[in-house]
Amino acid sequence: MSLIQKISRNIIARNLVLAFCALVVFAGASALALNVFTRHNQSLPVPDFIGVHVDDVRDMARRDGFRLEVIDSIYAPIYGGGAVIEQLPLAGTEVKKGRRIFVTITSHQQKMVPVPYVTGFSLRQAKNMIEMAGLEIRELRYVSNIATGNVLTQLVGRDTVRRSSNLSLEVGSGVTLIVGEAPGAPWQAIPRVVGLSLSEAKSRLWERGFNVGTVGRDEGINLINQKDATVYRQSPVFGRTASLGTRVDIDLTLDEKKIADGNAYADREARRTIQAREAEAQAEQTPADNLPQQ
Repeated sequence: MSLIQKISRNIIARNLVLAFCALVVFAGASALALNVFTRHNQSLPVPDFIGVHVDDVRDMARRDGFRLEVIDSIYAPIYGGGAVIEQLPLAGTEVKKGRRIFVTITSHQQKMVPVPYVTGFSLRQAKNMIEMAGLEIRELRYVSNIATGNVLTQLVGRDTVRRSSNLSLEVGSGVTLIVGEAPGAPWQAIPRVVGLSLSEAKSRLWERGFNVGTVGRDEGINLINQKDATVYRQSPVFGRTASLGTRVDIDLTLDEKKIADGNAYADREARRTIQAREAEAQAEQTPADNLPQQ
């Protein structure tokens, strides 16, 4: 009598074998279901969408099982409208099907925004209002006036902006501000902008009452990657004093070494400025200290 026949005639043995087989089948089915549910071993590399029109990208994403989401648009006429210029995750990243791919595309035309009326506000308030509108300060012009630090007039080109003007400009356009300055006002220290992005550097200079001069860019910096660039050099350097409205030239780079060297140089200049001021203060006190005691 074979083993199979013996098991088939033994009720207990037969039930144990059937239970074991059922357990094996259940474990296999569970593993298969879990594998399908988690899409195990079904990761795919994210395609390179840069430069591709968003309509074609949607088709590519749908074909590969990804979900596309446009999160921003930037006006960059060199690419034309609708081209993908940034994506996250980056091309080649292994992700599972169904993953959302976030992209930034180029817009067909620059967005228009209303020009805020900032006459009568302090320079800091006016700067914040202009930046929040998506605009910039084209130039700060100072005139002798007791309303020190307040905006007396604002211009778009040669036209005076009035409360009833209802003007609109392209995003990123500049507004000229005429600002009051008390007669004989002392010179102010140039702020440090080394280590900042271009937008941060501009904002800090405007807030302190200085103009943005020439903006130099290393080779390879364009409208798309400019937001990732960092100021590594400025002139005049941080700590030097100058009259309000002075133009500060800045240079941008994507080179980490240049950024590190620029920060180190700025630190050295800052220490020299502090030491020079301390020496001047000490020299001013010395004559008084040497006066004969009564």
